[in-house]
Amino acid sequence: MGFLINPVAGMGGAVGLKGTDGLAEEARRRGAEPVAPRRAEAALKELGGIDALFLTAGGDMGESSLRKCGLEYRVVYRLSDEPTALDTKEACRSFLDNKVDLIVFCGGDGTARDVSGVVGSKVSIIGIPAGVKMHSGVFAISPRAAGELVCGYLEGDLRARETEIVDVDEEKYRAGVLDTKIYGIAMTPYLPALVQERKQVYSIASEEEFKEEIAIFASEFMRDGSAYILGAGTTTAKIAEVLGVKKTLLGVDVVKDGRLICRDASERDLLRILEEVGKTKIIVSPIGAQGFVLGRGSQQISPKVLRKAGPENLIIVATPHKLKETDRLLVDTGDPDLDETVSGRRQVICGYRIAQLKDVAASSSY
Repeated sequence: MGFLINPVAGMGGAVGLKGTDGLAEEARRRGAEPVAPRRAEAALKELGGIDALFLTAGGDMGESSLRKCGLEYRVVYRLSDEPTALDTKEACRSFLDNKVDLIVFCGGDGTARDVSGVVGSKVSIIGIPAGVKMHSGVFAISPRAAGELVCGYLEGDLRARETEIVDVDEEKYRAGVLDTKIYGIAMTPYLPALVQERKQVYSIASEEEFKEEIAIFASEFMRDGSAYILGAGTTTAKIAEVLGVKKTLLGVDVVKDGRLICRDASERDLLRILEEVGKTKIIVSPIGAQGFVLGRGSQQISPKVLRKAGPENLIIVATPHKLKETDRLLVDTGDPDLDETVSGRRQVICGYRIAQLKDVAASSSY
């Protein structure tokens, strides 16, 4: 099988860049650390007993991680400098020339777009989630799930299905505009519990009414003197609007006593505020259809931030329709122990003084 890593994928998340395309150096300048190799290796650990030869790209694009995990591999593409989208595409062409049965990649939507742009529907692909944004339907819900999908597919237990490759305009995304487009169709091994659904946006009229109710209720309980970290999304944006605060729609902001104290915060900003302010709570809303409340789109709310705030201070908000259309709520912070701590039956605020109980699960448990 073909195997490659976008080694800079996901680095922009914790430092508030909302993506890393063209901004790897800026991410490093802000103190970002590599995310993708660690997540790729978590998937590879599930493949220790598999009878397969991995064809890969040199160095950090796959070779280093395969060697570290003790898997049999052969390098079929070598790069001369820091990896680019062109290297991803050329590696995939080499995979096709060598007639691979499956391509496994680690990255985000940009990487999925590069891979599928070359491969199309010729060979099935599986994405190990490591990007800042992952709206496409080719991603497993966790690195461990990706490993299980690979095993199931190569052993003949799973079939592939068509799914959409989706990406956003990162320049608009950083400016707070979500411009999502479908860029192609790919084939991916499928098992409902292990593959994420493509992100959905709900636009029925009652959605806005329930968001307003949630926001009014939140504006009342947020008067307790705590600082509140508001995750990304339209529901949390409505809370800020009712408070009279200008929020970054696709970023993370902090409010205290009805006043914005940090806009478009990075992980470092949040840790500083937690040190200075003390009592802090976190409000997040799940991604439509996918169900992720942590680990997608708001990586600034990192394991360090959540542990310091206290998992008991995590507040989930969602409209009744979104909850009905979302089978499960998932967490994928990159810290399996913390994910298990957050998991369980949790209250989800879905209206004015109205809540539903919903199961929250660690994506790595599937």
